[in-house]
Amino acid sequence: MKREIPIKSFSISLFILRPRNSTFECLLMRRTGSTLAGEWCQVAGGVEYGETAWQAALREAKEETGLTLEALYSGDTCEQFYEADRDAITLTPVFVAYAPSDCVVQLNDEHNDFCWLKFEDAAILLPFSGQRSTLEHIKREFVDRVPNPLLYIQTQ
Repeated sequence: MKREIPIKSFSISLFILRPRNSTFECLLMRRTGSTLAGEWCQVAGGVEYGETAWQAALREAKEETGLTLEALYSGDTCEQFYEADRDAITLTPVFVAYAPSDCVVQLNDEHNDFCWLKFEDAAILLPFSGQRSTLEHIKREFVDRVPNPLLYIQTQ
């Protein structure tokens, strides 16, 4: 009998955009600690008991960046990757949020640096092909065109 590889979904991925010079920039942060230390990434984190995935995205944004976001959307995609230590496929819903152009980022201790980047520059820093593919999708669907209003998440 064959054994199935479990599929786990317990975390979120959030790309934060801000308007700049008639386009948008993407926020990346450099991680500290034992997981992916020194790598650049978007906001990411676990979903806590009793909260929805979109609520986790807003909470993680506040914890990691100090930002209060203007609008939140389902990214209409998921990141997926295999984790050898869990012998499982992780499936992570992607969210896209917009921050004001004059926002001030305040990092927590999970990160030691941040930058707002053009999409092509952000793609160079992201370590995984899945992140880069997601970034291309976000640019195509949330920057190059008006986001589909059906993806908007009413948070109030």
